[in-house]
Amino acid sequence: MARRIPKFPNEAAEAAWWDKHRTELDEDFSRMARQGRLRRLDAKQLAARVGKPARVVSIRLPEEDLALARDQASRKGLPYQTYIKSLLHEALRQAR
Repeated sequence: MARRIPKFPNEAAEAAWWDKHRTELDEDFSRMARQGRLRRLDAKQLAARVGKPARVVSIRLPEEDLALARDQASRKGLPYQTYIKSLLHEALRQAR
Protein backbone atom coordinates (compact mmCIF):
# COMPACT_ATOMS: atom_id res chain seq x y z
CA MET A 1 0.00 0.00 0.00
CA ALA A 2 1.41 3.39 -0.99
CA ARG A 3 1.06 5.97 1.73
CA ARG A 4 -0.10 9.41 0.63
CA ILE A 5 1.94 12.27 2.05
CA PRO A 6 -0.10 15.48 2.10
CA LYS A 7 1.04 18.96 1.10
CA PHE A 8 1.95 20.99 4.18
CA PRO A 9 1.41 24.72 4.79
CA ASN A 10 4.68 24.97 6.76
CA GLU A 11 7.53 22.95 8.25
CA ALA A 12 5.91 22.79 11.68
CA ALA A 13 2.82 21.11 10.21
CA GLU A 14 5.03 18.71 8.27
CA ALA A 15 7.06 17.83 11.37
CA ALA A 16 3.85 17.23 13.33
CA TRP A 17 2.50 14.93 10.60
CA TRP A 18 5.70 12.85 10.44
CA ASP A 19 5.78 12.61 14.24
CA LYS A 20 2.12 11.55 14.43
CA HIS A 21 2.63 8.82 11.80
CA ARG A 22 6.09 7.68 12.96
CA THR A 23 4.99 4.19 14.07
CA GLU A 24 3.07 3.47 10.87
CA LEU A 25 5.95 4.72 8.73
CA ASP A 26 8.46 2.59 10.67
CA GLU A 27 6.23 -0.45 10.08
CA ASP A 28 5.99 0.40 6.35
CA PHE A 29 9.77 0.70 6.12
CA SER A 30 10.37 -2.59 7.95
CA ARG A 31 7.85 -4.42 5.78
CA MET A 32 9.39 -3.07 2.58
CA ALA A 33 12.87 -4.04 3.79
CA ARG A 34 11.71 -7.60 4.52
CA GLN A 35 10.15 -7.76 1.05
CA GLY A 36 13.34 -6.46 -0.60
CA ARG A 37 11.51 -3.43 -1.98
CA LEU A 38 13.94 -0.73 -0.79
CA ARG A 39 16.34 0.82 -3.27
CA ARG A 40 19.28 3.15 -2.96
CA LEU A 41 19.23 6.40 -4.93
CA ASP A 42 22.36 7.59 -6.68
CA ALA A 43 23.54 11.18 -6.22
CA LYS A 44 21.70 12.44 -9.33
CA GLN A 45 18.38 10.84 -8.29
CA LEU A 46 18.71 12.19 -4.75
CA ALA A 47 19.49 15.72 -5.98
CA ALA A 48 16.42 15.63 -8.23
CA ARG A 49 14.19 14.68 -5.29
CA VAL A 50 15.63 17.22 -2.88
CA GLY A 51 15.34 20.15 -5.26
CA LYS A 52 17.26 23.38 -4.94
CA PRO A 53 20.20 23.21 -2.60
CA ALA A 54 20.07 25.61 0.32
CA ARG A 55 22.76 28.23 0.65
CA VAL A 56 24.86 27.89 3.77
CA VAL A 57 25.09 31.04 5.90
CA SER A 58 26.43 31.86 9.34
CA ILE A 59 24.47 33.90 11.86
CA ARG A 60 25.70 35.12 15.23
CA LEU A 61 23.09 34.50 17.92
CA PRO A 62 23.14 35.29 21.61
CA GLU A 63 23.84 32.16 23.69
CA GLU A 64 20.49 32.57 25.48
CA ASP A 65 18.56 32.53 22.17
CA LEU A 66 20.49 29.50 20.96
CA ALA A 67 19.85 27.63 24.21
CA LEU A 68 16.14 28.47 24.01
CA ALA A 69 15.95 27.31 20.39
CA ARG A 70 17.73 24.05 21.25
CA ASP A 71 15.36 23.42 24.13
CA GLN A 72 12.23 24.13 22.06
CA ALA A 73 13.52 22.04 19.13
CA SER A 74 14.30 19.15 21.45
CA ARG A 75 10.77 19.18 22.84
CA LYS A 76 9.44 19.05 19.27
CA GLY A 77 11.84 16.27 18.28
CA LEU A 78 13.58 18.44 15.68
CA PRO A 79 17.22 19.32 15.06
CA TYR A 80 17.74 22.86 16.37
CA GLN A 81 19.01 24.21 13.04
CA THR A 82 15.91 22.90 11.25
CA TYR A 83 13.75 24.46 13.96
CA ILE A 84 15.49 27.86 13.64
CA LYS A 85 15.14 27.69 9.83
CA SER A 86 11.43 26.94 10.23
CA LEU A 87 10.93 29.87 12.60
CA LEU A 88 12.79 32.24 10.30
CA HIS A 89 10.87 31.00 7.26
CA GLU A 90 7.50 31.54 8.97
CA ALA A 91 8.48 34.99 10.26
CA LEU A 92 9.61 36.10 6.80
CA ARG A 93 6.39 34.84 5.18
CA GLN A 94 4.25 36.64 7.75
CA ALA A 95 6.22 39.89 7.29
CA ARG A 96 5.39 40.07 3.55
